[in-house]
Amino acid sequence: MIRLLRSGLRPYWRQIAVVFVLLLVQAIANLYLPTLNADIINNGVVTGDTAYILKAGVVMLVVTLIFVIAAIVAAYWGSKVAMAFGRDVRGALFRRVETFSQAEVNHFGTPSLITRTTNDVQQVQMVVLMMLNVVISAPIMAIGGIIMALRLDVPLSAVILVAIPVMAVFIGLILSRAIPLFMSMQKKIDRINQVTREMLSGVRVIRAFDRTAYEEQRFDAANLDLTDTALRVNRLFALMIPTLTVILNLSTVAIMWFGSIQVADHGMPIGDLTAFLTYIVQILLSVLMATIMFVMVPRAAASAQRIQEVLEAEPTVVDPVEPAADVPTRGRVEFEDVEFRYPGAEDPVLSGITFTAGPGEVTAIVGSTGSGKSTLISLIPRFYDVTGGRVLVDGVDVRDLALQDLWGRIGLVPQKAFLFSGTVASNRPHPRPHHLRERVIPLRARHAADRGSRPGRAARRDGRHRRSYRRRQDHAGESSAALLRDRPRAHPHRWRGRPPDDAQRPAPPVRHGSAGRLAVHGYDPRQHRLRLGGRDPG
Repeated sequence: MIRLLRSGLRPYWRQIAVVFVLLLVQAIANLYLPTLNADIINNGVVTGDTAYILKAGVVMLVVTLIFVIAAIVAAYWGSKVAMAFGRDVRGALFRRVETFSQAEVNHFGTPSLITRTTNDVQQVQMVVLMMLNVVISAPIMAIGGIIMALRLDVPLSAVILVAIPVMAVFIGLILSRAIPLFMSMQKKIDRINQVTREMLSGVRVIRAFDRTAYEEQRFDAANLDLTDTALRVNRLFALMIPTLTVILNLSTVAIMWFGSIQVADHGMPIGDLTAFLTYIVQILLSVLMATIMFVMVPRAAASAQRIQEVLEAEPTVVDPVEPAADVPTRGRVEFEDVEFRYPGAEDPVLSGITFTAGPGEVTAIVGSTGSGKSTLISLIPRFYDVTGGRVLVDGVDVRDLALQDLWGRIGLVPQKAFLFSGTVASNRPHPRPHHLRERVIPLRARHAADRGSRPGRAARRDGRHRRSYRRRQDHAGESSAALLRDRPRAHPHRWRGRPPDDAQRPAPPVRHGSAGRLAVHGYDPRQHRLRLGGRDPG
């Protein structure tokens, strides 16, 4: 956690310094007020000097005004720094995850990465906020209160020597039991996210196979597990505040008891006893405020550790040290004795894969569910790196090409349809914008006309209406974007239900400069018989 705070707060050291100075001013003003109050009682109330009371009262108002201004400005800058810190950490996590290959994503898990980017960052962010608004001022108030209390009466200050160690021991016992539970809570939040994502993404299958009751049991088990852990943590901290309050009240009773004896014996003015009592309360309240912070620290420490794991993870798929340059784009993909196995797996998913897909051809990868069709296609854009053999694009090993160069040579239509916010046209970016007007928007308008909609929907914003688009229409739009790219296209897609018309007749030749193009498809042979132009699928 210290490393994360050090790296995340370093750009804001000037603002933190301003907050520290303002909190110091706030603490000094807060410590000076009891002394002024004691002077009013000793020199004004006891003697009946009204002029002195008014004079000292004006000074108290000025000090209070300074205290209020310093507190407001410190809270403003402290909150701003904490929010900026959270923004930066979320951005760093997002940029790091963008560099991950599929192996790192599978290692952490998508639900865990979502939790680390949202809930974990929020936990650390709240600690930074409390630290800048409470923790910095708490030791200043405690140390300053001890000095002022000793200045008034040393023997009576012995109450502090008893109260603070008792508080520290009790807080230590609570934290030693709470930290492991907080570590467990974050993992159980990951499990809640995982079950929820699986249920939402597979809701149609769940209903089709009448597995709703089973999914409810899965969610209830994960939910109750998290609830039980949270209750155990809350029971621990439910004891903290009442116990610390009891210690604070007992300390106040002790001071009033022994202080009243000294006042009766004329060993201490009544105003000094009032100021002393105020300082003791300030000291113990500072410890109490710091304790509230300690309630948050264990969970934030667990969250910071999980965040640091992601930030320190090194992606396995990286750019080569000396990437190949000036490689002409021909649209040729070659697999040479390729083997691939997932991390930790005993047996390979793919082995001995050798074939060549040339420009202008349509190549179909045929196999049953789980045979590795999508995995094979994922090796072309280096979503994974092969564990044996080579994958070549345009005669160059994909591991020798810069990732941006490799991805720029490939047009990918994923299995799942994705629509981003913006217009349909903006979802089809291309270096030649006139192609959007000439080919993408008319194509989208044709699909809109097929379903009885207005062709003008091609310029409608997707973010609001994305749910109205059908799966095949989404894939048609994504395929149109891939068709605009004079480069290989990979379609890791399995048709479901009735085969499309294109599967019942030979595919038409690829137009618009097909010499540099290749289409690679992954199909399930149980769905329909393949007849594709350019290559017999075998």
